[in-house]
Amino acid sequence: MQKRFLTIWFPHLMTDWIAIKNWALKDKAFVIVAPDHGRMMITEPSVAAVKKGVFKGMIAADARIIDPELKLIDEQSARSKKLLQSLCKWCIRFTPVVSIDEPNGIILDATGCTHLWQNEEKYLNAITSRLHQHGYHIRATMADTIGAAWAVTHYGKNNSIVESGNQKNILLSLPPAALRINISIVERLEKLGLTSIQRFMSMPRSALLRRFGDELLLRLDQALGNEDEFIEPLIPPEPFSERLYCLEPIITKKGIEIALQKLLDAICLRLKKEGKGLSTAIFKCFRLDGKVEQISIGTNHPSNTPKHLFKLFEEKIETIEPDLGIELFVLEAPLTERVVSIQQSILNSEGNLNDPKIAELLDRITNKLGPGIIHRYLPDEHHWPERSVKEANSLKEKTTIEWRTDKLRPIHLLPTPHLIQVTAPIPDYPPMNFRYQGKLHIIKKADGPERIEREWWIENGLHRDYYSVEDEEGKRYWLFRSGNYNNLQKPNWYLHGFFA
Repeated sequence: MQKRFLTIWFPHLMTDWIAIKNWALKDKAFVIVAPDHGRMMITEPSVAAVKKGVFKGMIAADARIIDPELKLIDEQSARSKKLLQSLCKWCIRFTPVVSIDEPNGIILDATGCTHLWQNEEKYLNAITSRLHQHGYHIRATMADTIGAAWAVTHYGKNNSIVESGNQKNILLSLPPAALRINISIVERLEKLGLTSIQRFMSMPRSALLRRFGDELLLRLDQALGNEDEFIEPLIPPEPFSERLYCLEPIITKKGIEIALQKLLDAICLRLKKEGKGLSTAIFKCFRLDGKVEQISIGTNHPSNTPKHLFKLFEEKIETIEPDLGIELFVLEAPLTERVVSIQQSILNSEGNLNDPKIAELLDRITNKLGPGIIHRYLPDEHHWPERSVKEANSLKEKTTIEWRTDKLRPIHLLPTPHLIQVTAPIPDYPPMNFRYQGKLHIIKKADGPERIEREWWIENGLHRDYYSVEDEEGKRYWLFRSGNYNNLQKPNWYLHGFFA
């Protein structure tokens, strides 16, 4: 596919922005000034000021002679870059690859994007007309190379489209400065009478290299397409991303759902071909007013099933506010993983967690109730009960040790043992009854003790003697005595878990 680039130049970037923010200045002559060697110099004139003969680099006092009512505004250098970044983000609706061209330009990689607007002319008009409506004066050109597009934008006459392969003919009549070379090289070329690119383009390369260095040849080759030039996008596009441009703004929930379904079908088809599934997905809606609405989902297992992913998004669509309408939908999958074919089994060591139906059920619960609702636990290398399990980071995390099956453990283990009142024969008999949360439990059956020593390499303390007991209602509990009875004091008893 032939590469196509679009360069946009804002010759009055800051003055346009000031006029947009202060509508009273829209048709007024004003300039932005900055101190230079004790004088106030004009760094950027407004369109109205230019029409009166004021130009960049002029001394503000001289400009006041031309127009005594000329308004002076202090320069805001930091604001310029922020404004360009904001305009770049706005242009992402036209292509995923947008870069800043300082000090007052933007570069778009339009390769493969123009067909969404039917052709390049409508694509260019859509961008330029929208920027004009916002209040910006711009120049824009589309060409095969960044160099050719930039040259025509800054030194041509009107917004234009350079036909593919025709960049050489377009460059011939332009001045050397159109090649984005250092001003010192431009001055040397002009002193020698080389006032247009045509005059030195056909000269021997060795002579140009010897006289002007390699920058001139590099920029010339880039403009002609003989040397590749790459741009660094403001926001790197995701490898798995799909876009859907709307000819008419979408304002209904049904329209948003149809757009989402189309994007899910497209991105899942790509994922399946590469044997991958997405773990997170972001659905972005670009509104006519420049704002972006977005919702996101996450999955426990990588998925490439459009129906399941749509269900995860479905409940969040209500939060999208289309306002005057949505003109572009983008679906991104920033996190993808390889999908491994899993052989189904009735029961396995992981409790059949790899079953896609279970993973999809957990996804729906998590996306409905929020993160941190579902927990999975694995055995840990400790014999002290509250340390013997750990929370897994995901459904795919593997256990390094097996669950203990030689000792009976409660299904519900309290994270912190609860102090209880116990009546018990001594020294090692199980308790006769215990009181928990104000209720007295009469013990009918008991098993124990099982002594568990404290992990001395972690902390000091008493050992525990555990008993499994059953009360008169048939409910079963896990109790322990901390330490032994002695003549000085009685040991404390605790409730640590509940059996099914």
